[in-house]
Amino acid sequence: MPIKVLKDLPAKKVLENENIFVMDNARAMSQDIRPLRIIILNLMPTKEKTEEQLLRLLSNSPLQIEITLLTMESYNSKNTSKEHLNSFYKIFTDIKDKKFDGLIITGAPVEKLKYEEVEYWEELSKIMEWSKVNVYSIFHICWGAQAGLYYNYGINKELLNEKMSGVFKHTIIDNKIPLVRGFDHEFLVPHSRNTTVNIEEYQKVDDLVVISTSKEAGVYLAMSKDGRRIFVSGHSEYDCDTLKKEYDRDREKGINPKIPVNYFPEDNPEKEPISTWKSHAHLLYSNWLNYYVYQRTPFDINEI
Repeated sequence: MPIKVLKDLPAKKVLENENIFVMDNARAMSQDIRPLRIIILNLMPTKEKTEEQLLRLLSNSPLQIEITLLTMESYNSKNTSKEHLNSFYKIFTDIKDKKFDGLIITGAPVEKLKYEEVEYWEELSKIMEWSKVNVYSIFHICWGAQAGLYYNYGINKELLNEKMSGVFKHTIIDNKIPLVRGFDHEFLVPHSRNTTVNIEEYQKVDDLVVISTSKEAGVYLAMSKDGRRIFVSGHSEYDCDTLKKEYDRDREKGINPKIPVNYFPEDNPEKEPISTWKSHAHLLYSNWLNYYVYQRTPFDINEI
């Protein structure tokens, strides 16, 4: 089944060229089925690329999914045109009286700031509070996960000595949890961040369950005991060349970054990287949609 998006969204054409089934509003209206309503709060600077990455993963499901894109009203994006935002995005005041089956909160390049110093923290806090009664399940990614841990549980992040960038091996603590159903015993995930949350901080909170960790990258997956809040510290949605683009960008800025770990063949930045994490990424998102949204959310969405 397809994901449902606005007809002229640029990501729609990109995904169709990859033979991914995408449906526009007109065709979806002819199907007698209630689609899952998923809202994506896109905090990434390269919003169009993030749209492609997330929609690609959400499409790998037998469910019909209606996507709403959300941007911050209290922040002016410097890397995405106003035309694109005005055409395809909503702001919180547009959707605050609606119910959604799922919410994805992306990462953001603000992790070195204290949360209260982030320009849109007050608005983000309102959205996270609103989601407690208006969204069935929330999927937090990278800085979005750290922000969710801080807002909901008072867990603060810790600044790393150097940026964590690379593709790291992970293992599963409890393979009976549906979120990791079908995962291999070991799997790879990209990380790109300057901060972390130590496992001891998760373990102090009775409501949190740690699901997957890495010796090098720390906690990767955790969730609330009821499964309605999922916290993902890495970037399973990244394209094959995303870490390369970040590395090249930092080199051009004179930051002198370290070569991403376990990413370039033979650790040679002149060689093209290959993807080693996409099968797990698709499984993670399809498991979330199936076991934590579709199987649990009420048919009458107003009952959320």
